[in-house]
Amino acid sequence: MKKTMYWSAKVDPSIDLSSNQIISVIIEFKTKPARIAVLVAKANGITLTLEEAKRQVEQSHHTFRKLLTLLDENNVPYRIKYTYKTAFNGVTIELPANEIKRLTASPVISKIYLDKQIQLEPPVQPRDQM
Repeated sequence: MKKTMYWSAKVDPSIDLSSNQIISVIIEFKTKPARIAVLVAKANGITLTLEEAKRQVEQSHHTFRKLLTLLDENNVPYRIKYTYKTAFNGVTIELPANEIKRLTASPVISKIYLDKQIQLEPPVQPRDQM
């Protein structure tokens, strides 16, 4: 019987998953940051302490680090650039684009975005409103 991989994480469609080029991606975990998780729980009538929510965030990072052993075992080069736990729960990591598929079946990962800078121009005010 052939084993199929279930992809639970959503991957930014602009990422070429067939490329072996090293890219930087932002990985968003399913677990919300602690303060947000407490607010969402309260809004749904569920009691969740800040301490328990913080433990859940730490657990999501621990689970993700265990997942990285898959990359280590396959000699995949990667580098965690940043970890996020406050306003966003996840990491920024550099790795070959074609290795992202290994991470998508993780139960902790929600979405994978290409790490890119976006610059917005402020709206131009008409002269008569100045």
